[in-house]
Amino acid sequence: MKKALITGITGQDGSFLAELLLEKGYQVFGFARRESWYRQNCASHLNQRIEVLFGDMSEGVDIASAIQDAKPDEIYNLASQSRPGESWVRSAETLLVNGLGTIRLFEAIRHHCPDSRVYHASSSEMFGQATSATQNEQTPFNPVNPYAAAKVYAHQMTKIYRESYGLFIASGILFNHESERRPLHFVTQKIAYGAACAALQITDSPDLNEMGRPIVENGRLALGNLNIARDWGYAGDFVRSMWMMLQADTPDDYVVGTGKIHTLKDLCDFAYQSVDKDWRESVVSDAALVRPLESGQTLADPTKVRLKLGWEPAICFEEMVEKMVHAQIQRLKTIPIKTC
Repeated sequence: MKKALITGITGQDGSFLAELLLEKGYQVFGFARRESWYRQNCASHLNQRIEVLFGDMSEGVDIASAIQDAKPDEIYNLASQSRPGESWVRSAETLLVNGLGTIRLFEAIRHHCPDSRVYHASSSEMFGQATSATQNEQTPFNPVNPYAAAKVYAHQMTKIYRESYGLFIASGILFNHESERRPLHFVTQKIAYGAACAALQITDSPDLNEMGRPIVENGRLALGNLNIARDWGYAGDFVRSMWMMLQADTPDDYVVGTGKIHTLKDLCDFAYQSVDKDWRESVVSDAALVRPLESGQTLADPTKVRLKLGWEPAICFEEMVEKMVHAQIQRLKTIPIKTC
């Protein structure tokens, strides 16, 4: 039986990946902070099926201990401070976890399990203000926020460790991927939540935004820049690409995305349309929610991952948005809420 260790097991991607590996017969270990694991998280339903090793990505001893305990055949590094917007106010922590945490992991692998195959999660945010209409593995990086800058550092170090020490480290430059498991601080989930509130006639939501106000207040969902355009796919599809990268003969870097572009306005339209509502009656743009510097249009060129690994997304944008909206409807139905 193969053994896999997943850092960031409590997040969206970690939970989907754990399910995939369990289906394939792996013994799965998760690496997480105690406080993250013992509160409700995306992988809570797997509590009896995986073994959790506790520690912090900022502590090299914790990482080394987890690797020595698990002795994994495969390691998936998904742990990060994952909010680009929040990285402006937590820039030091973002570098500590996303950048230096990755180096501590690679050092532990080099010394304790150099034969393990390693997946590292890079990000399309690294392209920032992109210099080309589509982005592939040769597109220059141009980060515009602390999250992206830390990711560029870690991504470059994957190549250095791969070439200097002969480690099998594959890097996935993943474009935006969402699901019904996304936390509410992500804009895509806020939109799904706003549509769910509209469907249930909730004018003041029980959940708050980053400004401490209801996400939906007086029947309105406040968002930042509605004109940003992204390549959005489904997280369950993207974790398949992670596993496929580690089954290849040699480690490499891969851009993973759908190759299709949508704006936030498109996302709002599909979300509210799925509950027979007009988003223009419920969504407003708030300048206070606009980032200091926004990434430009990012659109994946996933030619390499399709040709070399045979990866294709299975769930389309519209289906993904609908799944997210209806999951929020079901969640809100379980909460006593005053409606109009």
